[in-house]
Amino acid sequence: MAGLLNVRDLTVSRGGLPVLEGVGFALAPGQALVLRGPNGIGKTTLLRTLAGLQPPLAGQVEADPDSIAYAAHADGLKGALSVTENLRFWASVHGGQIGAALSRMNLDALAGRAAASLSAGQKRRLGLARLLVTGRPVWVLDEPTVSLDAASVALFGEAVRAHLAGGGAAVIATHIDLGLPEARVLDLTPYKARPPKGALAGGFDEVFA
Repeated sequence: MAGLLNVRDLTVSRGGLPVLEGVGFALAPGQALVLRGPNGIGKTTLLRTLAGLQPPLAGQVEADPDSIAYAAHADGLKGALSVTENLRFWASVHGGQIGAALSRMNLDALAGRAAASLSAGQKRRLGLARLLVTGRPVWVLDEPTVSLDAASVALFGEAVRAHLAGGGAAVIATHIDLGLPEARVLDLTPYKARPPKGALAGGFDEVFA
C-alpha cells in the first residue's frame, strides 16, 4: 500500500442511501486534501467513513487502522476535568506528550481550568489539541475551525503545517482558508450519488452531512 491513506472508488451512505459514489484519492506524507461542496452533499459522512465509524457501501479505504485521528463537530471533552487532565487522559491512551499541545494551541494559561468553564472557542482549541497528543499521522477533520476566532484559526493552521512538515497528512472539510497553499482541493459535487428511482429529493437528514 503506497502512501498513508488510499481511497478507491468509495461509495458512502446516509440513512441507508448512497450520498457519494466513486470517490478516490491518495495522500502521501506531507500532503493535505481540502474537501469542498454544498451543505448536505456528504462531507461529514465521507469523513466518518474514512475514520472507520461507519462502513462504506462500496470501495476501499486503505490505511493503518491506528493511523487516523478524527476531529468531529463535538469537542469530546470531560467538563469536570481540567484542560491538563483532559489532555493527560488522551496522552495516556496514545502515549503522547501534552506540553507541546498546550503551547501550540495557546492553552498554557488555561491549564488548570475545568473544561466546563471554558468558552466555546477555548473548548474547540482544547478539542483540537487532542490531535497533537495522539501521535497519529493522518488527521481527518470536520470543520475544525468552528467557534475559533481569527487568531485561533491561525494557530490551528500553524499546527496543521507543522504536522505536514513532520510527515503527517490531513483530510479537512472546511470553507476557511487555513493558509495551506500546497493543499489539494477536492470538490465533492461530481461524486453526488443519483437518488434511487422514486426517492424524495432533498432528504430531511441532510443536516447531518
